[in-house]
Amino acid sequence: MLKTRTKRRARRAAHAEASLASIEGSITALQNEDLLDLADIFRSEADAVIGEMAAVEMKKRGITLA
Repeated sequence: MLKTRTKRRARRAAHAEASLASIEGSITALQNEDLLDLADIFRSEADAVIGEMAAVEMKKRGITLA
């Protein structure tokens, strides 16, 4: 039973990691205008991980919402 649970947790973790990498790749692939729109949408939510990812990408590109 413990081995099954451990394997299931490992599969879930791997799936979550793959999903996160896919989301990060999608954010990176956005054009500047779309990236700014995404950041603007999630700006008001303090704990929005997508907003944080968008902010990091904007910083890399040297663009801001202001």
